[in-house]
Amino acid sequence: MESDEEESKIFALKTTANQEKAVGDMIYQIAKREKLDIRAVLSPSSLKGYALVEAPRSDILIEASESIPHSRGIVEGEIPLEEVEHFLTPKPAVSGISEGDIVELIAGPFKGEKARVKRIDEAKEEIVLELFEAMVPIPVTVQGDHVRVLDQKEEVED
Repeated sequence: MESDEEESKIFALKTTANQEKAVGDMIYQIAKREKLDIRAVLSPSSLKGYALVEAPRSDILIEASESIPHSRGIVEGEIPLEEVEHFLTPKPAVSGISEGDIVELIAGPFKGEKARVKRIDEAKEEIVLELFEAMVPIPVTVQGDHVRVLDQKEEVED
């Protein structure tokens, strides 16, 4: 923010469900093309039916959004930054994964293999796994975003 410009405010734009990203992209394109003072657009996947837009005044957002399909209007008033801060900080890749969970590797040399989570290093965002198909149980360390949870702490018969 430059000191000679108006202060930014955050507004919520109502959208059709599952069209948040498309509406956000169109807002950005129109703002760029029309040189409107829209400073940021955020459409977090966990916020269904809304896109968050940073602009100095709501009339700028109204002008940008009036011709966009799936745009359903603006929520009255501005949104305090404290209410949207949690969308701005990335959550760790290992969140939602526990020891004992059964996962499938979705990247790397063991892609497609199933494994059990043995240990989680939250600081490094790494997971130590034991592959099911391996002849000898060897611990394999992978990045937290390289796995998809299949079952939460389900017991598997050997």
